[in-house]
Amino acid sequence: MQAVIETGGKQYLVSPKDKLIIEKLTAQEGDTVTFDKVLLVASDDSVNLGKPYLSGAKVTGKVLKQQKGEKLVVFKYRAKSRYRRKTGHRQQQTVVEIQSIA
Repeated sequence: MQAVIETGGKQYLVSPKDKLIIEKLTAQEGDTVTFDKVLLVASDDSVNLGKPYLSGAKVTGKVLKQQKGEKLVVFKYRAKSRYRRKTGHRQQQTVVEIQSIA
């Protein structure tokens, strides 16, 4: 069984036991999270497609950890003027293991 969920402005194709790295959620490690914005649910013999979301469908998962993503380096430069600025950014992320699709 597979489903397409929407969280953090992105869409993910998930199945049970999958581990996802998604945008930060406010849940703590070990908490159970429910994704209500389900766009599609597909089993072996049928496909249910929402317009845009399926009513009554939900995907549950368990928060494994909160982490930071890889550093992105932003470098500003202006030629012939000795202007250089280097900054970095690390996005907050949540690792979720999908438990069930209903």
